[in-house]
Amino acid sequence: MRYRLIALIIACIVVPTFAFAHCDSLAGPVILDAQQALEKKDVAPVLKWIRQEDEAQIRAAFARTLAVRERGPEAKELADMYFFETLVRVHRAGEGAPYTGLKPGDAIPEMYVEADHALEQGSVDKLAKAIGEHATQGLRDRFAEAVKLRKHAGENAAAGRAYVEAYVNYMHYVEALAGVIHGSAHHEGEHRHDGTSSN
Repeated sequence: MRYRLIALIIACIVVPTFAFAHCDSLAGPVILDAQQALEKKDVAPVLKWIRQEDEAQIRAAFARTLAVRERGPEAKELADMYFFETLVRVHRAGEGAPYTGLKPGDAIPEMYVEADHALEQGSVDKLAKAIGEHATQGLRDRFAEAVKLRKHAGENAAAGRAYVEAYVNYMHYVEALAGVIHGSAHHEGEHRHDGTSSN
């Protein structure tokens, strides 16, 4: 299980357009804060998830939701979902990412669960060590394959193509790791909440 988890994390590093989005889940931190806000009738817990310029829109949606919730259980359910979708859509837009709908709570990939768990525990050491070791092994494996095939690349066209494939695989892995290290892969988008570049 641990190996599969770390492999998934590295896959997301080398393919930053990974389909899942933590904040899109009904069990994710955005929705959990939204539920808390609605129960307390206080919008404050969700404001951190949006840009300052979007605050008026979210406050208005929150007020409408509270008003409709008083009309009964069915109205409450519809109103809550309206607020959840509005909040996540605005949050995603603030991150420069598309909104593709809310996902079921069990759709959260385990890597996000582990990352949240590290925050709750107050230490990322265990997760960082596991990711580092797996990333290093992935790099070593691709390097070894490229070195092996490079020795025979000039023998014929087929051998040359095999080497080029291994070379490209190795270089793409290095490029993806470097991009993450230097901060070019930010939450599936190009901007932070304050509108600045992620670099």
